[in-house]
Amino acid sequence: MAEWSPGQYLKFEDERTRPAGELLARVPLDRPRRVLDVGCGPGNSTELLAARYPQAEIVGIDSSPEMIAAARKRLPAADFAVADIFAWEPAAPFDLVYGNAVFQWVPDHLAVLARLLDGCPPGGAVAIQVPDNLNEPTHMLMAAVARGGPWREKFVEPIRRDPIPPPAAYYDRLKPLAASVDVWHTTYYHLLADAAAIVEWVKGTGLRPWLDRLDGAERAAYLAAYAERIAETYPPLVDGRVMLRFPRLFVVAVRA
Repeated sequence: MAEWSPGQYLKFEDERTRPAGELLARVPLDRPRRVLDVGCGPGNSTELLAARYPQAEIVGIDSSPEMIAAARKRLPAADFAVADIFAWEPAAPFDLVYGNAVFQWVPDHLAVLARLLDGCPPGGAVAIQVPDNLNEPTHMLMAAVARGGPWREKFVEPIRRDPIPPPAAYYDRLKPLAASVDVWHTTYYHLLADAAAIVEWVKGTGLRPWLDRLDGAERAAYLAAYAERIAETYPPLVDGRVMLRFPRLFVVAVRA
């Protein structure tokens, strides 16, 4: 997969950071000693953790060297490392493992979350939120445009991203290890400048695997076709802006 772009991701920093803050607000820990930010990206979520827990040792990990470089520049006092959470093992337990919009990319992430919670000390917590938008037009149109263009042969092998498990699956997997499991679902309605802004949003995340299969000319043509379909699907509001519906699932589990 192509390199992650911190600049592209942060074009919508306020909208992307809002669920990170709302997740953190529901974490029932006052003074954790060690905090891990999984999939820290360019450090916007790590910054929230450092502000709430200034006394804690903050560690951020991400699989993208570009994101880690941006995070280090943004928050020099934190400890950042390039790592893949699927295989990564911490040298010492963390009181809080926090993951904002990352575990949707992790295969069998329920098992990974159970392992991380099991590694927390009693009273520690795992807190995550994941986009639950695979059935939204933004993502369904990615596949429709791929099937409908001259590049269709490059998508014979499907692009797979596991659907988010139902809320009960998180509860059932984590409750045997947990004193409490809080699960909730929030649908955001982001007001963006226009349909082109929706395309810019998904270029930083969900559209990346589709674009990775195309060369330069094909990529430009695919983006043009996708942008046309997005404009048809997200008509302007009374003030010319568009409304992007974005569901997200949140989980906070406290170790027994």
